[in-house]
Order: sequence, then structure tokens, then C-alpha cells
Amino acid sequence: MLLDMFINAFWQTIVMVGVSAGIAFAVGVPMAVVLTTTAPGGICEKTGLNRVLGTTVNVLRSAPFIILLVALIPFTRFVVGTSIGLWAAVVPLTIASIPFFARVAEVSLREVDRGLVEAAQAMGCSRWDIVRHVLVPEALPGIVAGFTLTLVTMIGSSAMAGAVGAGGLGDLAIRYGYQRFDTTVMLQVIVVLIALVGTVQWTGDRLARRFNKRR
Repeated sequence: MLLDMFINAFWQTIVMVGVSAGIAFAVGVPMAVVLTTTAPGGICEKTGLNRVLGTTVNVLRSAPFIILLVALIPFTRFVVGTSIGLWAAVVPLTIASIPFFARVAEVSLREVDRGLVEAAQAMGCSRWDIVRHVLVPEALPGIVAGFTLTLVTMIGSSAMAGAVGAGGLGDLAIRYGYQRFDTTVMLQVIVVLIALVGTVQWTGDRLARRFNKRR
């Protein structure tokens, strides 16, 4: 019985984090590119757009996840039709992860050698070609490392989402560990989370090193 609950909670966490991470990556990378290219001195300098987008990212990043989780309940209910359960947790988890990952990816993009960008401009490359063939490939190891960090943060946040009945390992730890004073369940959940985080970190580090060698 308990084993079945553990397996179910584990896969709920995987789905919750996986879906949110996929959306965060798909939105975060383009957002980071826009933040980088529209910044002062960028290849598509637009100070107004950069300021508005940067402020939005900073505001979302500054809100603690547990507060964002509660504050977004009306929006979450509007999007998925409920404020509890697995899919209800995906909404705030995604909204919290996108700006975090976008800022991390932006740092990697800003660290690309300016000389490479200028050389591409001198050869007549379009802005899109510079982004696709220079900025993103050169920043890829850092982007992968940043995405790994984002995933680790999301795993912790998904456990925190269990406090509002979001499902997953956090919900299992609270309902069967904390509320029933079962220390064994708490420790087992902690061990599983540590193993999951360790696996994600190890995989991300290997991918980052591999992409770094290909540069």
C-alpha cells in the first residue's frame, strides 16, 4: 500500500516537474534571447522593451514560491479548472520557473565573446543568424547548466506545493509523514528527493561538459 503510494507520488512529481520544465525551457530561452539582444549595446537594441520585460521578470522572480502559489489560485482555477491536484501545481510552478531560467540563460548569452558577434556582423549575417549560429550555440553549455539548476529548484518547489494538496512527494510527506507523525515516511521522501536531485544534477553536468567540448 505504502509502496504504491510512493510510486504514484514519485511519478506525479516527475510529471509535474517535467511539464513545467518543458514549458519553462520553451519560453525561457526565447525570453533570454530577447533580454540579451534588446539590451543597450545588443544587436537589436530596444531599451523600452528590455526595461518592461526585465521588470516583469524581476517582479515574478522576487515573489517566494509559496506566496505565488496561493496568489495564483484564481488564475490557476481559470486555466485548469481546479486549484488543487497535479495540474493545478503545474501553473504556478511554470510561472515561477520561466523568469528564473530566463535570467540564468541571459547570463550565459551575455558571456558570449563579443568578438564573435562582431565578426558575424562583419560577414553580413542577419540578427536571426547571429542568434541561431553564434549566441545560442556558444552559450549552450551555460544554458544547460542553468536549466539543470532550474530543474533542481523546481523539484524543491514541487515538494513545497504539497502543502496545498498538489500531489507528488511533498503531498505524501505532509499527509502521511507530518500530519500522522510518521518519521519513517518523511525520511523516505527526503531520500527519494535527494536521489532525484542528484540524478538530475549529474545528468545536467555531463550534458554541459559534452556541449562545452563540442564548441
